[in-house]
Amino acid sequence: MDQRPRLEDVAARVGVSTASVSLVLRGAPGPSEQTRQRVLAAAAELGYRADRAASLLARRRRHQLGVLLDVRSPYHAELVEEIQVEADRIGYEVVLSTLTRSHSEERALESLLDFRCEAVLLLGPDSSASALEKVAAQVPVVVVGRQVDSAAVDVVRPADDVGVAAALGHLISLGHRDIAFVDGGRGAVATTRRRGYRTAMRRAGLAPRVIAGDHTEEGGIRAGRALVGSASTAVVASNDRCAVGLLDAFLRAGVDVPGAMSVVGYDDSTLARLAHIDLTTVNQDAPAQARHAVAAAVSRLDERRTDRVEVVLEPRLVIRGTTARHPGSTRARA
Repeated sequence: MDQRPRLEDVAARVGVSTASVSLVLRGAPGPSEQTRQRVLAAAAELGYRADRAASLLARRRRHQLGVLLDVRSPYHAELVEEIQVEADRIGYEVVLSTLTRSHSEERALESLLDFRCEAVLLLGPDSSASALEKVAAQVPVVVVGRQVDSAAVDVVRPADDVGVAAALGHLISLGHRDIAFVDGGRGAVATTRRRGYRTAMRRAGLAPRVIAGDHTEEGGIRAGRALVGSASTAVVASNDRCAVGLLDAFLRAGVDVPGAMSVVGYDDSTLARLAHIDLTTVNQDAPAQARHAVAAAVSRLDERRTDRVEVVLEPRLVIRGTTARHPGSTRARA
């Protein structure tokens, strides 16, 4: 038998109506300060917790934003934290659904719809535009981190071509010419960054060199082993996790970073900022992405906006300790 305390039990303990108890627990105006204190004390004594699911079902509006993320990505974790901050500020709830080895993007997205989220924010999804349009026919969809050519889907993304070009410009200014790129795999975000690398290298009159990899530390380790003993003196990784794998491979092989090999990542994740990693990387402004993404979803819901929104933010290079002048140069590190 369920012995969970009910709203009626708190009301009986204090001697007020259930409506008054509900107002207090929701922080709504009406009850006196004395009543508020008595209700809160009684709820604490009884161990009362509101039935969130029932409360949401009772409302005409659920005010729930679903967020799809890769649980293995430190950068996605940072984005989610910023999304939660913004959602809290405007009175929305956040429901998370994660990608794992056994939980595909399609299943994770279905979970958000099953929870009856009013809108979904998808962090770096790989789904096709047509698949995303099918979801957008049910609830507003905001894609964060990649371009989607669809009038039905809102987009908030960094200008990845600008970010990659900034990384290459920095390395070229340090005298590097043989600059490799570790690919992030077949995903949409990885494809955009790989294309940006090729374009920037050709504009600089340099020959592109793409090394197979993915957005994991393991992918970076494999690529790092392939680069040991090569002619390359610098490498750009498709994300920070891959860059950390590169650093691991170079450390184990005795390759000096940045003396013999300069390394640049992409994301400016919490990993990059650790003192023993100190990674030069591209910052995508996670707080701004989160603010724009939540605003796009809420404007669809609260203001009945129907026109498409695409926000493109300019990334910035953050120079730390993993890049230095070409090893053939006698000048000091930039």
